Amino acid sequence: MAQVNPRVDVVFKKLFSVEENKDLLISLINSIVSEEDQVEDVTVLNPYNSQSFREEKLSVLDIKAKGLNGKIFNIEMQINDEADYDKRALYYWAKLYSEQLRSGDDYTYLQKAIGIHILNFTSIPNNKKYHNTFHITEKETGIKYFNDLELHTIELKKFSGSSDKEFADLIPKIQTSLDMWVAFLTRHDLMRGHTTSPIIKKAIEVVDVMDFSPEERDIYEGHLKWLRLEASAVKKAEEDGLKKGRAEGRAEGRAEGLEEGRLKEQYTIAKRLLNEGYSLETISGITMLSIDAIRKGIQEESP
Repeated sequence: MAQVNPRVDVVFKKLFSVEENKDLLISLINSIVSEEDQVEDVTVLNPYNSQSFREEKLSVLDIKAKGLNGKIFNIEMQINDEADYDKRALYYWAKLYSEQLRSGDDYTYLQKAIGIHILNFTSIPNNKKYHNTFHITEKETGIKYFNDLELHTIELKKFSGSSDKEFADLIPKIQTSLDMWVAFLTRHDLMRGHTTSPIIKKAIEVVDVMDFSPEERDIYEGHLKWLRLEASAVKKAEEDGLKKGRAEGRAEGRAEGLEEGRLKEQYTIAKRLLNEGYSLETISGITMLSIDAIRKGIQEESP
């Protein structure tokens, strides 16, 4: 089978939720969360296996993990921009938090729940940051009172940009361990043979040798097809936008040329009227130019 894409959700889960790759999951989590939420070890609550794949293949292929201190993590690779994604993200966090309690348990058993959503699309267009962390805070003071709620969004496209980039173009962007993981998820093909990170090297090796059952392959190819269609649509939109921008630029240039010509003509008329003894106020009324503009224009036209 050809080289697989780690952004496809079935590959993402198979990569990070098996016991032998637990170090990859720990590294990914620690690259995202704050220092106080770092984990030394985790237990994957829904590990990947062929049976769970058959049961979950039509649902969200997320990863639920629990740290040694009891904190719960939900890591999800979201490949397409579904309607009301923000509501679904909050709903899954609420389930993650509430499912910690069994009937009769006291609320003190509840531990912090952290949602990590890795997005193959732009969800927050008015913010250039690719990694955003959300809490419930007081509106005016910004005080964070409800500490158990934390949601992370990681928008891959804000980091990687064009798929035509070379590895040298990515190097200046890789400053943190999260940058390194995002570079792997978006352009692992470029990182092969270039990275010195042992953990990223292992991730690349796991992806390179990953094998699928016929059932898994069907799901993978279906999801990969969507990614390819989406990439094709984005490329076409960029090309159409470039063509439109060029056309608008030409039109704007023509408009600016016409405007420049019209202004020059008005200044010439203004100068002639001034030479004939008309006042600046009268000339302004005739040419629709301000008095200051008339003075400036005449000075510029003067030898």
